[in-house]
Amino acid sequence: MSVFLTVSTPIDFLPMAFMFIVALGFVVTTMVATHQLGPKKKSKIKSEIFECGIESKGNARLPFSIKYFLVAILFVLFDVEVIFMYPWAVNFKHLGLTGFLEMLTFVGFMLVGFYYIIKKGALNWE
Repeated sequence: MSVFLTVSTPIDFLPMAFMFIVALGFVVTTMVATHQLGPKKKSKIKSEIFECGIESKGNARLPFSIKYFLVAILFVLFDVEVIFMYPWAVNFKHLGLTGFLEMLTFVGFMLVGFYYIIKKGALNWE
């Protein structure tokens, strides 16, 4: 039985270097072209803050409850965990009892985490 070992030489990386140079050149060219060709007219109206056609009122840096961030992060966390169930459901028959027990373990860990979140009061909005 023979084993062929291949050793990479610097010339093997030439296509990747070329691709990197082309990509970098495209980015630089685009940035310079938009800066040079774009409008340069400054006025008071153009410098005003504009958000979806509604005039701004007050300071945009007002603090608000961390609960918004917490709920968003928890939603993403549990949403990603549910995504892992799809491949399992597709291959349910092929995985058999072992796959079923592994999914029960996974769901158990997920429910323990959910129980922990509820006990910590992360979803209370009072």
